[in-house]
Amino acid sequence: MRHTLPIAPQFYVTAPQPCPYLEGRMERKLFTALQGEYAETLNDALSKQGFRRSQNVLYRPSCAECSACLSARIRVADFEPNKTQRRLLRRNRGLRRRTTSPWATEEQYALFRTYLDRRHADGGMADMDIFEFAAMIEETPIRSRVIEYARRDEDGHGEDLTAVCLTDVLDDGLSMVYSFYDPDRPRDSLGTYIILDHIEIAREAGLPYVYLGYWVPGSPKMGYKARFNSVEVYHRGRWQGLGDPDSYTAETHPLSTDPIAEQVAKISLPDTRPTRG
Repeated sequence: MRHTLPIAPQFYVTAPQPCPYLEGRMERKLFTALQGEYAETLNDALSKQGFRRSQNVLYRPSCAECSACLSARIRVADFEPNKTQRRLLRRNRGLRRRTTSPWATEEQYALFRTYLDRRHADGGMADMDIFEFAAMIEETPIRSRVIEYARRDEDGHGEDLTAVCLTDVLDDGLSMVYSFYDPDRPRDSLGTYIILDHIEIAREAGLPYVYLGYWVPGSPKMGYKARFNSVEVYHRGRWQGLGDPDSYTAETHPLSTDPIAEQVAKISLPDTRPTRG
């Protein structure tokens, strides 16, 4: 089924499939292609409305009776690390950040495979081969970076790749598209550390937000996002402070989401018409 706005782009809906966050539920996504000369402008505009990028596609959950998934971002100016997060920053002081263009390497893929096999062996990406991994990293029509974190190896002569994050640079922040890390260092809480470091990168660049993807109440694997202060969620068509995470519900209801045509009609698209002199 296709739904079209008066101007490009066109929006589509995926067929229902098992939800990766809440057991026993089916998910459905609203999506559009991200291509052409206005790709960055469209990505910036739709990211502010709860969409996420995957290669050359922008998508947003649009489930029939569930609206649990909420896009989350951190207000950089208001963020203050708590005691646990400050301890993590000290523990990972030995990590060296390297920022590169979106180009996949065998070293990245080896770490990616180790991460998946230990943490997400039954997930949707478990069978991803090196060519699919390269496509995930490299197929981006917008301004993207690969941010690597490495530490000195045991003999002190080289560095071991420890964590990686594919990051998009938006007009108002950094969007953490996908991250993975060494699963044999649980005490280092590398997933949390990567977010903390992205907050610092955004602060240095004068960008107001770090986009974290979706926070899902009732999903243990998404609970860590609520531990950052100054988190906002895109809820009922606007960004608002998270507040008490327990005040959100993951209950289903037949009226929890608008019909697809109404959702598409409410999307605010950037004005790409040429200006007249």
